[in-house]
Amino acid sequence: MKGKVYLVGSGPGGAGLLSLRAREVIDSAEVILYDQLPGEEILRSLPEHAEKIDCGKHGSDHTLEQEEIEELMVRKAQEGKRVVRLKGGDPFLFGRGGEELEVLREEGIGVELVPGITSALAVPGAVGIPLTHRRYASSVTILTGHEDPTKEESALDWALLAKQSGTIVILMGVKNLPQIAGLLIREGKDPDTPVAIIERGLRKDQRVTTGPLARIGALAKERHVKPPAVIVIGGVVNLYREGDGIIPL
Repeated sequence: MKGKVYLVGSGPGGAGLLSLRAREVIDSAEVILYDQLPGEEILRSLPEHAEKIDCGKHGSDHTLEQEEIEELMVRKAQEGKRVVRLKGGDPFLFGRGGEELEVLREEGIGVELVPGITSALAVPGAVGIPLTHRRYASSVTILTGHEDPTKEESALDWALLAKQSGTIVILMGVKNLPQIAGLLIREGKDPDTPVAIIERGLRKDQRVTTGPLARIGALAKERHVKPPAVIVIGGVVNLYREGDGIIPL
């Protein structure tokens, strides 16, 4: 008898933003495949009775490759287990949850999505930056910065992004930020467009770096900015005030 897999989003960090449904399925899981993005507080709360398998990334070192994670989920479910695939943020926003869903469907395994609060929305809000504002932005574009912006076959239309007046939110973009900023400017984005980099959002050691698009890469290097971080580009960054927003728990 086949088990079931739950693709669970843990939110941007800390147990306070974990949904009730996520807590319920985590506590009843027999197998939990997790990475590091949920944060230490949530990982410490995983039930003792469950088999816990670390399949995250430690720097450039992958504990398990994506294909191995998918094979493991399938095998554990085919053993009749209740399997939780625990991810940071939301599984369907740059979390490869869509790929895992396809594999599980192909194998005829029951699957349930448990949505999570994405850091793309929660982290800017937590420091007092609204992504939309009647004066600054009527649209939001969320994109991955993990893609090499200089490759010939980019899936992103940088010319279009540079021309839009709405807010741009970049996840996984710290490494490529200088190239991304330079490319946006070359495509016509105002070099003085304000940018905020929010490191370790909603955690005790969160930090915000702000500056104009033309200098944000250099500022990030000077301040030794490291992932995980959410990058916000657009006029809404003007609303940021140091000390505002949510105090991390």
